[in-house]
Amino acid sequence: MSLRQLLGIIISICLLPILLSTCNSSSPVPTATASENEITDTAVSTPEPTSSPIPPTATPVPLVAIVNGEGIRLDDYQVEVAQFQATSTITGTNLATETNTVVLNELVDQTLLAQAATENGYKVDDALLQSRISTLENQLGGTQTLKDWQTKQGYTLDTFTLAMKRSIGAAWMRDHITATVPETADQVHVLQILLPTKAEADQVLSSLQSGKDFLQVASTFDPMTHGDLGWFPRGYLNDPGIEDAAFSLQPGQYSPVIQTDVGFHILYLLERDPEHPLQPDARRVLQVKSVQDWLSERRKQSDIQILLP
Repeated sequence: MSLRQLLGIIISICLLPILLSTCNSSSPVPTATASENEITDTAVSTPEPTSSPIPPTATPVPLVAIVNGEGIRLDDYQVEVAQFQATSTITGTNLATETNTVVLNELVDQTLLAQAATENGYKVDDALLQSRISTLENQLGGTQTLKDWQTKQGYTLDTFTLAMKRSIGAAWMRDHITATVPETADQVHVLQILLPTKAEADQVLSSLQSGKDFLQVASTFDPMTHGDLGWFPRGYLNDPGIEDAAFSLQPGQYSPVIQTDVGFHILYLLERDPEHPLQPDARRVLQVKSVQDWLSERRKQSDIQILLP
């Protein structure tokens, strides 16, 4: 189970499922108190150093990328790679050659989303973080179970905290983006006739041009659904050519033959509504697209340095 899967227990997003935050809080160092005599005694008995002590130099944290000045740590990246590979093994997929790219892109996207959440006033403070961790502990069966999971996944306390902050912030921003997708959209209601060859499609088109009823012909080739594709908005279908053809028609018109990877299509526009209610699956597709479009634009505006060879 990856961290994103685990956070699915408590973070709602269509699509979820981590602020590589610089929110480091320093605990105040207690100051010792002493009486005037004690201070005097100490000053007399303590020899002065012959030279000023050299402060220790902090070891730089290895990074795999820098996003708008914010680093993505190598150890965090390695944990995500291991989780991705484990998931691929369980599901039987073979994405080994793409693992590094997929994981790095995901971490960059999460960082961009979390940064935007901060810009929009959302803050993953200590209280919120502890609340989410407590929820995870309750869901998993206790503090020790969560610690065992962290160890198994390769997290340290520091990397787990950073990953949690980034995930929570990214999820909030995703929700913020997807909430902008309206409940209605310009949509068309379309029938189609799908043929395996160009010759068959041309023959059917010729019969339609000679006066054959489209619904009757469509029912011949598809007696179950009668070729009804239902209502859909722009951005819903995988093939933009089909959408372009459908939205170019007037009610009662059919299209010329359109070739795609699955065959040869002839479309017929039943009706069009500029504010038709979106079905849940169509709205989810548009929400995913809205996040993808946002990330694409955000990447253009950002300074992203990839440090991996």
